[in-house]
Amino acid sequence: MLLPHPVRRGKGRSERCIMKGPHRAAFVGVALLLIAHVAQAAIFDDDEARRRIEATNIRLTQLQRQIEDRLTAIEQQVKGQGLADLSNQMQVLQTDIAKLRGQIEVVTYELEQTQKRQRDLYVDLDTRLRKIESSAAAAEKIEPANPANAPAGAPPGVAPPAALPPPAAALPPPIAATPPVAIATSPPLRNPAEGIAEQRAYDSALDAFKRGDYGGAITGFGTFVKTYPRSPLASSAQYWIGNAQYARRDYRASITTQRQLLKEYPDSSKAPDALLNIASAQGDMGDNAASRRTLEELMARYPKSDAATRARQRLGVR
Repeated sequence: MLLPHPVRRGKGRSERCIMKGPHRAAFVGVALLLIAHVAQAAIFDDDEARRRIEATNIRLTQLQRQIEDRLTAIEQQVKGQGLADLSNQMQVLQTDIAKLRGQIEVVTYELEQTQKRQRDLYVDLDTRLRKIESSAAAAEKIEPANPANAPAGAPPGVAPPAALPPPAAALPPPIAATPPVAIATSPPLRNPAEGIAEQRAYDSALDAFKRGDYGGAITGFGTFVKTYPRSPLASSAQYWIGNAQYARRDYRASITTQRQLLKEYPDSSKAPDALLNIASAQGDMGDNAASRRTLEELMARYPKSDAATRARQRLGVR
């Protein structure tokens, strides 16, 4: 009969404990290796992140500089464009002012011509009335022969004999002869056809100025002055040449033209306006001192003219 072996519990436990020792060591080693790898990977990831952050910062700095440069360029461009626009607007305003001055001068000239025509018409009408009155007075002094006053026996239609003069003693003392009264006569008239052609040439050039065709106005008035140098409108034509040059902003040419008007037609009604135009051109050229001197010259030479009034307004003088 076989007996069962006794159970050795204590020994088996120890063997299991002995068997677990190598596994635990291996596990610990693997764990240490994993921890070292993870630590190394973590260190590697931190360095890479730092490098990327630095690169990103550098890129952001570059982008910021580029944006600032672009903004600066845009601001400069906007400022430059603003100044250019302002300059263009000033030039447009100067052109408009020149046109307005020209239109004012045209209206003033037409008003002067209308007033002159009215005066001429009044003088002509007054002259005709005086002639009619003189003729009527002369007719009243002449008395026709009256047959009723003729003596009896005288044939009809025969005037009575003239009365005998009174004796010398009865005659009144002689009256001193009065000197003849000078009769005002108008200047000799020109050829009507020539006057019509002259007026048409002047009006044609003036119409060109009104339309804003300053080049055509300069040409037309220049031809007029050459063709009719002794015309009463020659000084006005010379003035309009300078005014058209001013409207084209050819200030130096305008000053030269108006100075020529003052030299050749110093007593012209356009002389004060020519000085005012010179002052305007000098002011637009930036020579304010010369413009002021010209305005003072205008007030001194033509103090009662409308141009002198405007000169005082510009200078603030009353």
